[in-house]
Amino acid sequence: MLEKLETLLPEARIRVAHGQMGERDLEGVMRDFTHQRFNVLLCTTIIETGIDVPTANTIIMNRADRFGLAQLHQLRGRVGRSHHQAYAYLLVDNMEGLTAQAKKRLEAIQAMEQLGSGFFLAMHDLEIRGAGEVLGESQSGEMQEIGFSLYNDMLAAAIASLKQGHEPDMAHPLGVTTEINLHTPALLPNDYCGDIHQRLVIYKRLANCNTQEDLDEMHQELIDRFGLLPEPAQTLLDSHRLRILAKPLGISKVDASSEAIVIQFVPNPPIDPMKIITMIQSRRYIKMNGPDKLRIEIKHEDLQQRVLAVKKFFGELG
Repeated sequence: MLEKLETLLPEARIRVAHGQMGERDLEGVMRDFTHQRFNVLLCTTIIETGIDVPTANTIIMNRADRFGLAQLHQLRGRVGRSHHQAYAYLLVDNMEGLTAQAKKRLEAIQAMEQLGSGFFLAMHDLEIRGAGEVLGESQSGEMQEIGFSLYNDMLAAAIASLKQGHEPDMAHPLGVTTEINLHTPALLPNDYCGDIHQRLVIYKRLANCNTQEDLDEMHQELIDRFGLLPEPAQTLLDSHRLRILAKPLGISKVDASSEAIVIQFVPNPPIDPMKIITMIQSRRYIKMNGPDKLRIEIKHEDLQQRVLAVKKFFGELG
């Protein structure tokens, strides 16, 4: 390649650098290039290891189809490290002879030019190479539909189910999401937490709590940051406590008003049916309200009494 370039560019001063050279020789070549003692450096991919040469403004990558996407991105980053306009040329022998993956890599590197494109290139690289079936090409479309975070949650739930010896529930991949209605406001008031972004973050974190200990920590953090909880905020925490207790019982909805408490189950809930039959037979105020609902006809005007009544019922079911 050196002989070829010398024939094409007799006026150019060309030096060579590669990994088989001695340490001192390699250092000398790179120092000379930095100080512009020659103007064309012919080298292997050794250049991708983060050497900063602000005066270099053009890079030509020969047989670019043989490089990985991350390599192309790193090599392209060797130029344009100063205020000068920089150019990166990717050469291939024959566009028709490229493999499908090589075409995708070259299209991706051409498309990603804006600041912060490195992350998106990494995601493209992962999709092109196919990191197994979990994150490979056959799954990437589904992942883009629902988002990477939710996809991870669904995957974790399926793996946990398999580890416990159960078949993952494809109809409810994230398990039961219990709806709690206590017939009173359950939120963080504006005068308690004034910043809307902070409120959204807290709502998200509360929704991600899976144990009572997690909620206890959140409760303590809210008191430390904003002071004692007002009633709507306390109701919000109570709703999440009931949600955590209801999930393992297969309860999809709790409607607790001052007149009665209505409990709705998912199909085939993981509880002993005899417990429910015994409750209905021994307590007149507990009745079936359709094939999947129980109605507990006890009046509780006070919110905390309603919450305690629901917790007591959950305890007896469990």
